[in-house]
Amino acid sequence: MTDKEKQLQDVKGELERIKAQGSNQYDAYQTVLTRRYCSAAMSELFSQRSRIGIWRKLWLALAESERALGIDAISLEALDEMRSHLYVTDSDFEIARIEEKKRRHDVMAHVHAFGIVAPAAAGIIHYGATSCFVTDNAELVIMRDALDILLNRLAKVIWNLSNFAMQWKEEPTLAYTHLQPAQLITVGKRAAQWVQDLMFDIRAIEQVRNDLKFRGAQGTTGTQASFLEIFQGDSSKCDQLNALLCTKLGFPSCYDISTQTYTRKVDLIIANAVSGLGATAQKICGDIRHLANWKEIEEPFEQNQIGSSAMAYKRNPMRSERVYSLARELMSKPANFANTLSDQWAERTLDDSAIRRMDIPDMFLLAEAILLGLDNITDGLVVYPKRIQSRVLEELPFMITESIIMKLVAKGASRQDAHEEIRVLSHEAGSVVKNEGKANDLVARIKSNEFFKPIWGELDGMLDPSLYTGRSVEIVEKYCGAGGPVELKLVPYMRYITETTTAELNV
Repeated sequence: MTDKEKQLQDVKGELERIKAQGSNQYDAYQTVLTRRYCSAAMSELFSQRSRIGIWRKLWLALAESERALGIDAISLEALDEMRSHLYVTDSDFEIARIEEKKRRHDVMAHVHAFGIVAPAAAGIIHYGATSCFVTDNAELVIMRDALDILLNRLAKVIWNLSNFAMQWKEEPTLAYTHLQPAQLITVGKRAAQWVQDLMFDIRAIEQVRNDLKFRGAQGTTGTQASFLEIFQGDSSKCDQLNALLCTKLGFPSCYDISTQTYTRKVDLIIANAVSGLGATAQKICGDIRHLANWKEIEEPFEQNQIGSSAMAYKRNPMRSERVYSLARELMSKPANFANTLSDQWAERTLDDSAIRRMDIPDMFLLAEAILLGLDNITDGLVVYPKRIQSRVLEELPFMITESIIMKLVAKGASRQDAHEEIRVLSHEAGSVVKNEGKANDLVARIKSNEFFKPIWGELDGMLDPSLYTGRSVEIVEKYCGAGGPVELKLVPYMRYITETTTAELNV
């Protein structure tokens, strides 16, 4: 029995032992993001099998490209064996685990494991490369694919809210400045405001996705010295090598300058774009939570859902609260990426490694969890028009006072005198509402005050809320309607939008 055969036998024995012991998901900590909030697609993308599988694809692409550029030591048999073992098995992971414990180097542990199953390639795997050839390039591949997932999810949320805005574009509702009632808008206008913020996010994320490049094969400090030696000083082949790698991995080009790593400025730029989504989500869900408190609009609430273990009547906005909470964590991420960038001494220090292993997956998992939550919420918003109308009518007498002043001035009254008369009556009516708990009687007070006699005949006609929403309907139609910016932006995503179903919350 050869040493390699013995090693494989030992690995199989270890796997059987682990299987016999059994494992229970309730006996060890698991990240709440993958267990509760994210899709299988995003979780699998950041899995170890995915990551090491990409490493193997990178090693294969490097070997194929080096052979194509004249490195005859890389045999066709070696390439065939590598292609046949791109999937990383449980046995491969166990081999790597044992080797890493011995060598304290994860990349070399997986080089060794790959060489075990592709023995003809064992001597040429990782030829000319440094560890960052696989770690950094794989990170770029994973982030690119993760950005694509986020963009589709984000487009779906924009679509939901845009349709909602169009559906409710004419429904007058109270607007708030300082969280105090201000001039009226419409339910659809408020939703269009949310859509615009999400449109900024999709543009920002598209920008970093489109600008993303590859690290490529750059050598230990970014000089390509090892590859220059491999190609016997032929600098053009170094460029050809990276061009081949970019083609194989689906990138437009490599970053112009590398150190041992691609610059960590890239991570910060991505984090700023992705984390900006958190601020938008928190703003939207904060508004929804207020609207739920006012009983105007609610997030979906299922027939058997329990709002409170003690207060059975409650309909707590738990979905919006969840998104709000996740957004708070997402918004904190750019600080970590900025600190990592600023602390990279000279050509690279390894203190970027451990934190990026956490922050990069967490950032994308958080962002996706937020978007799945928003998709669920925005595709099932419940509007209560009668409640909205009731609250509008409570404040409408105050809303029409500016128009009353304008009409009085048009009939010859002093603007300042009109303002003072309205001010006095408004405060009297407000006192009745707040101190006596009675209805707003401002209109009745105006009808009994001789100063306002010139516009008495127009007062009843002025109590139509739709007269005070300004251009809300037009604004929504121009932005969210046919041929508008939203429709044009979503064209590349329509297949995903039409073929996907609304995200379900597992728990």
